[in-house]
Amino acid sequence: MSNTLDSDPGSELFASYEADFKLVRADISQKLDQIPELSGEPRKAAIRAAERAVDEADEILGQMSLEINNIPSAQRPKVKSRLRNYTHDLDTSRHSLVKHAQNFDRDALFGARSKPGTGDAVVDQRQQLLSGTDRLERSSQRLRDSQRVANETEEIGASILGDLGRQREQIMNTHNTLNDSERFLDRSIKTLRGMARRMATNRMITIAIITVLVLLIIAVIVSKFR
Repeated sequence: MSNTLDSDPGSELFASYEADFKLVRADISQKLDQIPELSGEPRKAAIRAAERAVDEADEILGQMSLEINNIPSAQRPKVKSRLRNYTHDLDTSRHSLVKHAQNFDRDALFGARSKPGTGDAVVDQRQQLLSGTDRLERSSQRLRDSQRVANETEEIGASILGDLGRQREQIMNTHNTLNDSERFLDRSIKTLRGMARRMATNRMITIAIITVLVLLIIAVIVSKFR
């Protein structure tokens, strides 16, 4: 493949679809080049074959549009640009095919006017043209549905990112609260340590006072018995 993507599964699957589309697009171009050189039933068969190829290419583009969401974000703009070019190329081929079909129907209609008993053939040609138009419309609808699914997927992804952002903010707030609690705890520990030191000092002072009092009492008692 000339288009290099990362080797993750989403990129590989998109590259596979891209290769299939290029093959089908080349087949469509070949058929469109052959149609003007044909006439009658061969031309009608070539138009039908080209219509089937266009339908197939349209379905591949729909799959590629869905698969873009599995490609790394850094590569999506370039891939989306290629997908837009492919869509434009397919639309151009579709318009060219519609013109060939209209020309074929007009040729069949004008030819039928000069030949008696060919009214049914004209009706058949019109029905075939209408059928081809319906198929093109269905293919366009499938592409629009695929694009809608892709847009919904992007919206879901954006919503998930928003939720993750809010959760990150909550985690940061919780972290800040824990830091504040830790600071308050450190202050409390320092206060308790200061109180413990003061209690120890008061205890030593109390013991010293009691000791002095005991010594004074002993001194008084001794002085009485002398």
